[in-house]
Amino acid sequence: MTVHFSKEQTVAAIGDGLLSFPVTDFDAAGRFDAASYRKRLEWFVSHDVSAVFVAGGTGEFFNLSLEEFGDVVRTAVDVIGGRVPIIASAGLSVESGKAFARVAEEAGADGVLLMPPYLTECPQEGLVEYARQICDSTTVNVIYYNRGNGVLEAPAVQQLADQCPNLIGLKDGKGDMQLLNKIVKTVGDRLVYVGGVPTAEIFAEAYLSIGVNTYSSAVFNFVPDMALTFYRALRAGDSATVKKITNEFFIPFVDLRDRKKGYAVSLIKAGTEIIGRPAGSVRVPLMMPSTDERARLVELIERTHSF
Repeated sequence: MTVHFSKEQTVAAIGDGLLSFPVTDFDAAGRFDAASYRKRLEWFVSHDVSAVFVAGGTGEFFNLSLEEFGDVVRTAVDVIGGRVPIIASAGLSVESGKAFARVAEEAGADGVLLMPPYLTECPQEGLVEYARQICDSTTVNVIYYNRGNGVLEAPAVQQLADQCPNLIGLKDGKGDMQLLNKIVKTVGDRLVYVGGVPTAEIFAEAYLSIGVNTYSSAVFNFVPDMALTFYRALRAGDSATVKKITNEFFIPFVDLRDRKKGYAVSLIKAGTEIIGRPAGSVRVPLMMPSTDERARLVELIERTHSF
């Protein structure tokens, strides 16, 4: 295993700059398409992104076998390893989380995004132990994804940070600004914080106001120039540009996304096909958008040419 980035370099990349989350390419038979994925990754890093999160939520981690996951991570490391930090995923249960983390580490990933445990409701002390055991099983950097049934409150985040030296960050997937502000103020700069609700740009101003400087951009998959324009305007305090893009793209996009569960991923895959960089369909239980919804997405993409 080759270590491409130090802990300090990875923390710096995660904490400042636009974070990209590529979809996972599938062929017409629904199998992982490594050749198409290689082209996607090269295209991603031709833009100004600070890190690439592979096989994440947008990349359908929940729809990949461990073998497929390994193929995805190895492909990413082969194509872009050493150019920007590569963060893979882990989770579902303690033992499966250890297995995914081990594969990511052996493949040369610079870190893992620790997803919530599968299905069951969990007490805070159980979540801390779930995360601690997976963190302890690997030497790579870990970012905890505070989402779904795995939401940690501030005391639990502090406890986990105290116990796990390789825990470097927390990604917010809940959008509860009160909770996130408590965590930021309690834990401080021991961790780096990332905005991670679906279509995180809609929360970007609120995130920035409490010191969360960056977020995951799923729409980067099909409107990368617009995504970067928005991020740069946000960081520069260009409120006019932020307002224009929010009103003309992100609000109607969120309205379209909210028509059906799972569209936070499905619309992204539809967008890649619209711009001529198809990644295949999502796997069930997700579903692709209807013809009318796709037409609406085409309209929104065309709007971005004026930003």
